[in-house]
Amino acid sequence: MKTKLSLLALVSLLSGQLCTAQTNEPADDWKPATSNQPGKQYPQVNSEGRVRARVVAPQAQRVLLDLGGVRYPLTKGEDGAWVGVSQPQDEGFHYYQLNIDGAQVPDPGSLYFYGARRWGSGIEIPAKDQDFYALNNVPHGHLREVRYFSKASNSTRHCFVYTPPDYNKDTGKRWFDQSEF
Repeated sequence: MKTKLSLLALVSLLSGQLCTAQTNEPADDWKPATSNQPGKQYPQVNSEGRVRARVVAPQAQRVLLDLGGVRYPLTKGEDGAWVGVSQPQDEGFHYYQLNIDGAQVPDPGSLYFYGARRWGSGIEIPAKDQDFYALNNVPHGHLREVRYFSKASNSTRHCFVYTPPDYNKDTGKRWFDQSEF
């Protein structure tokens, strides 16, 4: 029994040292968020989904980034600008605010969005597969809403029908194999 406990203690000690040896430095591939005011460089997002905020407040004593209910301290630089980095965030849209000496204020670099009964800052954390959903310069089909009378329900109904690109150009072309139905 003592051998098992000693072995367990040794494994715990070694694994703890390995964990502390890992670095938490964020990836250095920062880009301005797509939700920024035009021409603003901050806030920024990196490939890990971390947020880097920057605000110039030379007279402030304490500045925090309040993102998702977690407050991240910002550090004051010699130029009077406060900069800080969050932990990785989930993909998608997040509301946030800055806390400057206890006052909750919107980030001047972000566009303003209405949510939770107030206007505030928002940031978009890009999805890893965002390119899949991006509009590309390829032929697109059409989605049509068709209204029709249904004898079965004795009412006007509607449905949505997708037609592929060039559907109306060649009326003799077969777009599906009728034997499948």
